[in-house]
Amino acid sequence: MTLPDLAAALVVLGLSAYLVLGGADFGAGLWDLTAGGPHRGARVRGMIKFGMSPVWEANHVWLIFVFVVTWTAFPVAFGSITSTLYVPLFAAAVGIILRGGAFALRGEAATIAEARALGATFALSSVLVPFFLGAAVGGIASGRVPVGNASGDALTSWWNPTSVVVGLMTVAAGAHMAAVFLATDSIRARQPDMVEAFRARALGSGAVAGVIAIAGLFVVRDDARALYDGLTRDGGLACVCVSAVAGVVTLGLELRRRFEWARYTAALSVVSIVAGWALAQRPYLLPGHLTLDAAAASDPTPVALLVSGALGMLLLAPALWYLFRLVLRGRLDTEFRPLTAGDREAGDR
Repeated sequence: MTLPDLAAALVVLGLSAYLVLGGADFGAGLWDLTAGGPHRGARVRGMIKFGMSPVWEANHVWLIFVFVVTWTAFPVAFGSITSTLYVPLFAAAVGIILRGGAFALRGEAATIAEARALGATFALSSVLVPFFLGAAVGGIASGRVPVGNASGDALTSWWNPTSVVVGLMTVAAGAHMAAVFLATDSIRARQPDMVEAFRARALGSGAVAGVIAIAGLFVVRDDARALYDGLTRDGGLACVCVSAVAGVVTLGLELRRRFEWARYTAALSVVSIVAGWALAQRPYLLPGHLTLDAAAASDPTPVALLVSGALGMLLLAPALWYLFRLVLRGRLDTEFRPLTAGDREAGDR
């Protein structure tokens, strides 16, 4: 592999990790949004808080990793992407900030009105952020980001059939990952009703994600033929097939309540799609405009990036592994309790 290939592999690795881990966090927000009223949805929201609290901040390290590697190894492409797709990227950035603040402060609200406003901000941001990020990816993959400062259309670069499909797929995949993870957390919290609640959500969202993926292929065929051709041959096709098989296996595991294994097959399904996208547009970084080799910085830069990345992983990977090990063993668990809009007021009286 060439130096640009290795740098691109780091981007794919970081994006895959973010879609699986950060995507599950965003998906939890969708289940918060659809949980129901303050009383009917209290147990679902309580389980979301129980499952997310120890890890939600750590998961976003991968988004920073992707941005840093991209602007370091492929500066021209990074400038072209961020200047053309500034609308969805700015919207996603604002949403991430609002979502994090709302999640952290929701339990500290002084009134029911404040708690509801914070809850709505958290839930809506959790749906909009992955959609905007997915729409940005769709714009890149469909060849709507040309080389240059703000050279692409500020609206149609991300609001087009392929981008909409990828955005919806990102939301659905995150929701499915979240349901699988939260079902496992419910087992650890000894809440059998929540296990069944999230099992139903996992099966439903998994089916929806599959339908969007199948329909998306027809949309991409008509809207971005080069991407479709890449996804239906050679390595791209292999990744699509792996993703489809992993998705079906995941649904089977969910039916049998084998959520521990379902987490891994669901993650494999998502990672395979990311890898398939990368292979489908190879050798382009900006399809139709800029190849990977032409986009790469001079050799000393990717060499320094790869060395520093390897050293950084020696610190980051064990720390994250230990964090998730503690979480999965219940060492960082708090006591599960339903989360209602009036929790703070009730505690103050």
